[in-house]
Amino acid sequence: MASKGAASSSKAGSSSSAASKFARMNRFRELEMKMNEARKMNHAEVVAEDERKKRPQNFDAKRKRLEWEQEEDEKRKKCEESGESYDRVKLMNVGADEAERWERKKKKRNPDLGFADYEQATFRQYSQLTKQIKPDIQEVSRQKEQLGEDFYASADTLGLHQRKDSDDAIDRMVGDLEKQIEKRAKYSRRRTFDEEADVDYINERNAKFNQKLERFYGKYTAEIKQNLERGTAV
Repeated sequence: MASKGAASSSKAGSSSSAASKFARMNRFRELEMKMNEARKMNHAEVVAEDERKKRPQNFDAKRKRLEWEQEEDEKRKKCEESGESYDRVKLMNVGADEAERWERKKKKRNPDLGFADYEQATFRQYSQLTKQIKPDIQEVSRQKEQLGEDFYASADTLGLHQRKDSDDAIDRMVGDLEKQIEKRAKYSRRRTFDEEADVDYINERNAKFNQKLERFYGKYTAEIKQNLERGTAV
């Protein structure tokens, strides 16, 4: 009887140790799965952070702007299909507070200070041209999925084989260049320097001042000027 009790107790002890070992193995397996999952999440976060660093500084603002413009175009198309005026529908949904805030914001904008230097003039022209560009969001998303990391330019990007512009994009660029050429042709050309003209100034500022005087008082002082040149002035 004592031997049977010892055998049963040893069997119970071995079964309990096997159960505890199985529980530890399950616990270890769960911890290993969680560790692998955390490793994958960390890798995905590192890739996303690297992608965000490669983006331009104004990427988020420009993306929101493009999404807003796309929504506006869709609303405009719906209004045109229903025969309604989009501007009128849009104004009906604008509150008085929002309209007042928009007017105050417009007044705070800096006015155009005119020509300062060629660098600012070039940057202002670049900003105006980029505002007129309306890219195709779906095409951009498709190229992003197709190119992957090559979608964002880096120091090793040559731009020769990473992407190929579509025919519509090339046609838009050509049309935009033709508009710029047509607009530039309407500008007045700068007057050339006349070497035979009388030099009655000491610097550029004085020359402009004399031109203004001649424009307003030239007809009254023409005779006096001729007498001074002939030496017959009284």
